[in-house]
Amino acid sequence: MIIESPYLAVAFYKYVHIEEADVFAVKHLKYCQRLGIFGRIIVADEGINGQLSGTPELCEQYMKDLVSDPRFEGTDFKIDGVDRQAFSKMHVRYKPEIVHSGLKDIDPSIRTGGHLKASEFKELKNKEDVLILDVRSNYEHHIGRFKGAKTLDIENFRDFPDKLDELEEYKNKTIVTYCTGGIKCEKASAFLLENGFKDVYQLDGGILKYAKEGGGEDFEGKCYVFDGRVVIDVNTVNPVLVSTCIHCGTPSARMINCVNELCNEQIVMCEGCGWEWNGACSEACKTETTRAYNGTGYYTK
Repeated sequence: MIIESPYLAVAFYKYVHIEEADVFAVKHLKYCQRLGIFGRIIVADEGINGQLSGTPELCEQYMKDLVSDPRFEGTDFKIDGVDRQAFSKMHVRYKPEIVHSGLKDIDPSIRTGGHLKASEFKELKNKEDVLILDVRSNYEHHIGRFKGAKTLDIENFRDFPDKLDELEEYKNKTIVTYCTGGIKCEKASAFLLENGFKDVYQLDGGILKYAKEGGGEDFEGKCYVFDGRVVIDVNTVNPVLVSTCIHCGTPSARMINCVNELCNEQIVMCEGCGWEWNGACSEACKTETTRAYNGTGYYTK
């Protein structure tokens, strides 16, 4: 791996049973702290899900150490070079699921939708009998999505199962799900198979891997990521901007959190409106704000 950047941003997941996952999470946090890496890792009985940042040397050491554990052998890492640390702290937490879906009875390590490589996805995505399905939340697909993809009005991935009725009309189509790094698609595609959908696939490694292998072709807009970068460019083939400022309507991909901590909604706001509205999504939030606008709209807890 040769990436000429001072730091790396690394995303990964693995569905695999972890004995005493709560104990593993405590030990893993201590290991990460000793190593000197930053990020956010979720550990559950069903596996591990992480986003990390650090120097190339530290990230390479972490990845080497992780896959040396037989449980995590074959873990697929999505790696980007970045100019600064993508995280400022290190968190490792034990949770019921590695991505909150409410589908704890579904085990993607047993059954999930077939994984499509970038080249295979390109062949399928424009066919009439194929539905490209975005399983991400509203704030993610508002900033960017694949051309012609079906998006769902969901605030969180746990709302995905409630959209089953909306997808019934596509039961006879080939369905290809996609998300940021692939983890949501593992359960989303498995859930569709469990509910009688016959021909279900997923974009292997999600948007991030497709950007590396397929140039991000036909992904319109920017990709939301779960680190300090917030949004990134992924399309080097035919990029377009699809998002607009919530206040003035001008094209923008500047994603911020509303300045009112009690709202904290993620919205698109151009820099000019950011200062004019003091980072607020509405007059109410501008008046009732609980924190000062910092010029970036990105706030650490």
